[in-house]
Amino acid sequence: MEGATEVHSLYDTVLILDFGSQYSHLITRRIREIGVYCELLPCTQKIDDLHFQPKGVIFSGSPYSISDKDAPHVDPKVFDLNVPILGICYGLQEISRNKGGKIGICERREYGRAQLRIIRHAEHPFVDKLFQGLDDTSEVWMSHGDHLDSAPEGFRVIGDTTTSAFAAVAHETAKTFGIQFHPEVTHSKDGKRILANFVLDICGCEANWTMASFIDKEIERIRNIVGPNGQVVGAVSGGVDSTVAAKLMKEAIGDRFHAILVDNGVMRYKECQNVKAILSDRLGINLDVVDASDLFLDRLVGVTDPEKKRKIIGNTFIEVFESEAARIDNETKQLGRGKIDFLLQGTLYPDVIESISFKGPSATIKTHHNVGGLLENMRLKLIEPLRELFKDEVRALGKLLQIDDELVWRHPFPGPGIAIRVLGEVTRTQVAIARAADHIYIEEIKNAGLYRQISQAYAALLPVRSVGVMGDKRTYEQVIALRAVESTDFMTADWFPMPYDVLKHISNRIINEVKGVNRVVYDVSSKPPSTIEWE
Repeated sequence: MEGATEVHSLYDTVLILDFGSQYSHLITRRIREIGVYCELLPCTQKIDDLHFQPKGVIFSGSPYSISDKDAPHVDPKVFDLNVPILGICYGLQEISRNKGGKIGICERREYGRAQLRIIRHAEHPFVDKLFQGLDDTSEVWMSHGDHLDSAPEGFRVIGDTTTSAFAAVAHETAKTFGIQFHPEVTHSKDGKRILANFVLDICGCEANWTMASFIDKEIERIRNIVGPNGQVVGAVSGGVDSTVAAKLMKEAIGDRFHAILVDNGVMRYKECQNVKAILSDRLGINLDVVDASDLFLDRLVGVTDPEKKRKIIGNTFIEVFESEAARIDNETKQLGRGKIDFLLQGTLYPDVIESISFKGPSATIKTHHNVGGLLENMRLKLIEPLRELFKDEVRALGKLLQIDDELVWRHPFPGPGIAIRVLGEVTRTQVAIARAADHIYIEEIKNAGLYRQISQAYAALLPVRSVGVMGDKRTYEQVIALRAVESTDFMTADWFPMPYDVLKHISNRIINEVKGVNRVVYDVSSKPPSTIEWE
């Protein structure tokens, strides 16, 4: 795919093989924080199909027991890559399974904090590298039901706890390490240092993964893909992802980038007017606004399934882009310029992770319209410069590109927009109710000085009615659910503790100002087990 950024050809890359652990994405985040690029792939990845040579490999944890009949396992050829390997929790047991160790079931599941005692080996100094610079004991976080009963041949014990005699092991010569605890979670006191020891000292990776270096290399890559005369159309929405992607594209090819804002009828209050002013006037990006609201809303009539909503909106987006690209193509041809061959999208790494169904341990959560709603016969080639980035990395990139804080810190807004915040059938009336409530909600959390503390907030319209009393009359109207979460990477999130006085004021405004609503509730669910969006 043209849109896949081959960053592993520009940076040292660590491969993370995911066995379905809820913490797998945290391994990715911690290593990138160290300044090393890494990529998360399913544990079922065939090594012969791998398109890059990793500097090291990490096996994640897993919800499975290694003895389960359907337990996931790695391609044995991973051990032939001749690079350092670190197994975490289940990953340690997977190494042991492949190397002849014995694995048993814990008498009781070990979960929570534990004291790791580090065992040094002066006669084998390399095995000590994983815990180099640590004190003799370190607090770690355990979460496992299986453990090693004996280490494979050639492995030394480099750490134990009161309940795990083989809490950490290392091969004497093969640069293979295994730990029973989770260094990627903040509860492990020296976890980040351990990961840094592995990727920097043991794998020998260069810590050069920064957004400053990414800008220059990505601009060069885009120019090479598009060529000196190529033209690109871009999907923009005014959110930080599409804005940063658009600004990056403008920096790369200038006026040969044509931004397109599609009014799909399910956008936020005065969204099109605001986006046009920001992108055109403040950022100098070529922008066309296409009003396709009736097309989208008509196609959503009678649709209640959220996956169908996403597919319809994703496919319709591409159709509109194809049509608009053809118009721009004709104009550029008449001016003697190149052909429109590329479509820019602001897909992020969490979108990719959540939309890929791993054959082994993980299941698809939901389809993101940026990655799962595309037409199979789409003519335009995708360019996705942010595909390998997490949200905080995109914001750092936006700051370096001198995009205003107002945009950089704007809360995410899904591609399907209010269509997935109106639970049930999407009608013009339902959209108007959800939009009005959302506008009041965002306005008030800004007035309260809470907007930057919250990672994402929105109002959802529920497909239920409740009894109320207004003006001494019985009402039977709809319910608005308010959602606000705190998150760093949007792979996990906690609900935001909204002050009661702010909630009270917001609820009062919505019920009084939004016709058709007589009840407001606040969502106190975390991700996981819930997702950030209701649909």
